[in-house]
Amino acid sequence: MLSFSTDCRYYLFSQPTDMRKGFNGLSGLIAHHTDFDLLNGDVFVFINKRQNCIKLLKWDVTGFALYYKRLEAGTFERPLFSSDNISQTLSWSSLVMLLEGIELKGVKRRKRYQNKG
Repeated sequence: MLSFSTDCRYYLFSQPTDMRKGFNGLSGLIAHHTDFDLLNGDVFVFINKRQNCIKLLKWDVTGFALYYKRLEAGTFERPLFSSDNISQTLSWSSLVMLLEGIELKGVKRRKRYQNKG
């Protein structure tokens, strides 16, 4: 079952991605460009060049699951990356805001407890 929660870790791939890529192509990007373990339940997020399509890839115990969203109007915001990073960690709340079209750079977060472990 494909589900996303605060228990997952989310990684946004920095490069625009060809949305014709499926399970093998997307997992190949992660395997080739990072040292992440594809099979540990992390969620990998990909946005196309036009920024109107997004894919989320996750291993869910028995195989890969893929979430695909194409906007009919508007674009997804691609957070700024430093030039040497191939991926950026996203929080669950940042992912939800990205999917809902909320501009991340204008959001001010109030102080909250964060478990360091």
